Amino acid sequence: MVRIMTIEDYDQVYALWNSIHGFGLRTLDDSREAIDIFLKRNPTTSAVDVEDGKIVGAILCGHDGRRACFYHVCVNEQYRMHGIGKKMVNFCCMQLKKEKINKVCLNAFVTNEVGNKFWKKMNWTLRDDMNYYDFVLNDENKTVFVP
Repeated sequence: MVRIMTIEDYDQVYALWNSIHGFGLRTLDDSREAIDIFLKRNPTTSAVDVEDGKIVGAILCGHDGRRACFYHVCVNEQYRMHGIGKKMVNFCCMQLKKEKINKVCLNAFVTNEVGNKFWKKMNWTLRDDMNYYDFVLNDENKTVFVP
């Protein structure tokens, strides 16, 4: 069952993130405090999927009033290929449409074969007409990859 993510889901979602090989977590941005701020700013657009009484999928989704972005889209490896990712994506997109958001984007590591295959299957467009730039404001906010 897909539903809106709340801060009460944080511990289970964080454990899910840590269970996925190759998943990149930010030392500051993915803390409970930072996720709480994110969810307060975007109270209806992030989602979790609950199966067998536990969270098995999650999407952080936020927008700036113009465009939305998905972050940390994931499904527990044991629950993949059951339509959970698709249900969560559709749920988040419907929530965004209610808020009059017309476009959503995401970043996927080029090494994330499972994720990139999923987005292609979902008919998302891989853009080759733009460059992605990043500027670090806090050097303590490092990406750590789950082994």
